[in-house]
Parts: sequence; C-alpha cells; structure tokens
Amino acid sequence: MARSSVAMRLLGPPAIVTLAAMVALTADATARQTRPAHATEATAPRDAGEPIMAIVSIKTQQVTFYDADGWILRAPVSTGTTGRETPAGVFAVLEKEKDHHSSMYDDAWMPNMQRITWNGIALHGGPLPGYAASHGCVRMPYSFAEKLFDKTWIGMRVIISPNDGEPVAFSHPALFVPNRETIAAAPAKAEALGREAAEAAKMADEAKKAAAKAPRATASLTSSLRKLEGLKTRADAELARADKVLAAAKTDEAKARAEDLKQKADARAADLGTQLDTAKADAKPKLDAAAAAKDAAKAAERKKTDTAKAANEAKLALEPVSIFISRATQKLYVRRNTHKPWPDGGEVFDATIEVPVMIRNPDKPIGTHVFTAMARNEAGLRWTAVTIDEGDDAKDALDRITIPQDLLDRIAPTALPRSSIIVSDEPLSRETNYRTEFVAVLSSQPQGGFVTRQPTADIRVANFRGDDFFGFSFQRNSDSPTGNRGPRGGQYYRQGQQGWWR
Repeated sequence: MARSSVAMRLLGPPAIVTLAAMVALTADATARQTRPAHATEATAPRDAGEPIMAIVSIKTQQVTFYDADGWILRAPVSTGTTGRETPAGVFAVLEKEKDHHSSMYDDAWMPNMQRITWNGIALHGGPLPGYAASHGCVRMPYSFAEKLFDKTWIGMRVIISPNDGEPVAFSHPALFVPNRETIAAAPAKAEALGREAAEAAKMADEAKKAAAKAPRATASLTSSLRKLEGLKTRADAELARADKVLAAAKTDEAKARAEDLKQKADARAADLGTQLDTAKADAKPKLDAAAAAKDAAKAAERKKTDTAKAANEAKLALEPVSIFISRATQKLYVRRNTHKPWPDGGEVFDATIEVPVMIRNPDKPIGTHVFTAMARNEAGLRWTAVTIDEGDDAKDALDRITIPQDLLDRIAPTALPRSSIIVSDEPLSRETNYRTEFVAVLSSQPQGGFVTRQPTADIRVANFRGDDFFGFSFQRNSDSPTGNRGPRGGQYYRQGQQGWWR
C-alpha cells in the first residue's frame, strides 16, 4: 500500500485519474460479464393456445410460456439475489391474486401475483434492473404479468431451471397411453356414479335416522324385560333358599312350614318365568327390527362410502393426473386437482395415492425430468421432456423405473393432455401439502429465497372421505429421509398417519 502511494505521487494527478478510469472500466466490464444478456419480450407469430407450462431460466433471467405447439410468450425476469436465491425445481401455480401486497416485505405491491409455494415464492409484476435482484420471487415486466394473468390456471406447471431448459418431443413405453373408449365414456360414468353416490348418501341418512329412533321405541320394552329378569332371578334365589330350609328341617312342623314356603316360591318363580317368556316373545319382533335397523344403517354407511369413493375416482378421472417419482424416498405420489376451493386460498389436491416404486440402481443419480402430455395424437398422447438437473438422460431415467401395473391400469386409460410424470433424485419439499400439486427443489442449487422464509405450518393433506369425498390428515414436517442427497433446511415432505382433520 505504501509503495502504491509513492507511485501515485510520482505519477501525479493526471495518471491517477487515468488509472481510476481504467479500474472503473474493468469493474464495469466484469459486472456486465456476470449478468446475462438482456432478454426481451416476445410473442410467437401464431395463434396461441392455453399455456401448459412456464420455464424460468435463472441463468438467462428469462421466462418462457408454452402451449401444446411450442413457445407462445417470452419475457425477461429478475429472480432472487445472492443469499435470497429463487429455488430451482418443479412447481405449479397454486393461487392467483390480481392486486397482491406482500405480508413479508412492508406491504410491497406485487401485482398479478401467481403463487407457486405457500411460504411466499411467486411470479408477479415488478421492477427489472436487468439482473437477479428479488428476495426469491420471479419478477416479470408489469405489463407482461398483467397480460399473462388471465391465461394461466391453478395447477399449471412452473419449472425453474438453473440453466436453459426447454421441452423436447419425447416418447417412451412407460408414458401413459389412454384408451379412447374409456375416455369417451368417462363423463357419463362420472355422472352416473355421482347420482348413485348421492342416492346412497340419502339412503344412509334415512337409515341412520331410523336406527336412531329404534332404541327410543324399544327403550320401555328393554326396561320391562330387565325388571322381569331381575324379579325372576330373585324368585329363583328364594326357591333355592326354600329348598335348603326344607332340607334342613328336623321336625314335622318345620318341614310343613318349609314345604309351604317352597311351594309359594316355586309358584312365584314359575309365574315370573311365564311373564318373562311372554314379554320376550312380545318384544322380539320390535327388538329384532331395531337390530335390523342398526345393521341396515351400517350397511348403508358402507355403501355410501364405497359409492362416494367410486364417484370420486370417476370425477378425478376427468382431470389431468400428475405423478412424482422420487429416488430419495423410492415412492410414487399422485396428485389431481379437485377444484374444491379452500378458505385460506387455493384449491384442494387429491393425494390418496402414494405407493412404493422400483428404481434400478437406486444409489445412482437419476436427474430431474418433467414429462408432459401436451396434446392428443393418433398414438394417444404427444409428450415432451424437460431436464433441469444432472443425472441420466430422460430415456435412461424412465428405463430405470417400474411403475406398478395396478396403478397404470387405474390411471393410464383416462390420462389427458396436461398430465405429467416427474422423475427426480429429490424428495418432495415440505411445501407440498393439501393445497399444492408438487413442490420439489434441487438440492444442488442455492435456495436462499426459500430456506430463509417461514415454512408452512404442519401440513394437512387431502384424503378420501365417504361423507364429502375429502378429509385432511396432518403431516408433520420432518428431517431429510435416510439416504437423501444433501440437506436443504429441512424442506422435506413425509406422508402422515391417517386421521381426519376437522
């Protein structure tokens, strides 16, 4: 430092100014090199369909929306700054709010907000300085966010990629192949089963009311029978005592008295026995009817549950299905949107299916791949693949997985466009809950904007219930499952025990 000061004094003021300018230019050039080339808004030169997915590139600070035939809209974005990085991974739109103000950042205006996690990550309109500058959200140009707002839908896929990801045409035997006849019959089937479920629910309610009345109607009979049974028991006891007294009598007089007591006790016991038998005979039809009403109520409740479950399955078959296969947990998870609004915001997703899955070489990374059914074609569905994490290529990843056949038989015949299969090394994030499709973040990428936020409280996951199709069970947030890749601030999902939340 001393030498530099001496040198500057020797060089004089002009040289110092020149040197300072060179340093500034070098610093500016370095800053420009670390920032991506400025993206611009663009619209595809064709009629656009409904967007199916959005891909955000953190590297190029750009978002691209795709319909069934390719990209339709592009725009620059600003993702999370250092320490508040936007998490890379797989998400879906959970909630939309036209005029949103932040509850975390001084009531900051975030217009045309489209939430992708319940702990606060969203796409919204905001200032774009030309580089990553947000607290974790994805800022889009104000006008672009406004134009986009009415085009998207709850459950639309959002992929945040560290690099440049794009969907490429893809085919594989493991991808769903729907049955045309089954799909054509599905709406009528859902309607018929819905009517059957409604009728079963009505019958169950009537049977429950009838069963509730029966105990009141038979209460006096039951009381009378209990009273007679008590009297008969005491009479039998008196008769037994009379027998003992007679057996113990030594004199003729004592024997005569004992014999008289025994005859009276015997007559009373016999009379009460006759009364009890008559009362039981008279009460039997009514008691049998009450028992039958109780059994009928139980049977009606079982039918209500079974028909409601069948109706629910048929209704869900009309929706696109999303599957997540995790190498970390060796499980396969299924989600479908019920379109049931929730008071806290968003919609409820059905999460009744979660099964083990076979993955060959489970210790070998598989990558993160999103396979999406973009549209129908002659073969059934036209699929694309997006890969956003290192591991196998898309084909090799699916080659390693064996989806249970009974699950395929249950889901594949009615698979629709917008259905998806996600394969990942990652477990589901703890942010996957009853109001989400899937949230999975890449553990290999920084997540400052994710882990610094308050995590969602204990998770309630939608499960099937017979009375209204859905219930909710708590799922406690947990640590990383054994064998997962590096820790991510506890962001892991775990299926909880069954137990209806009310």
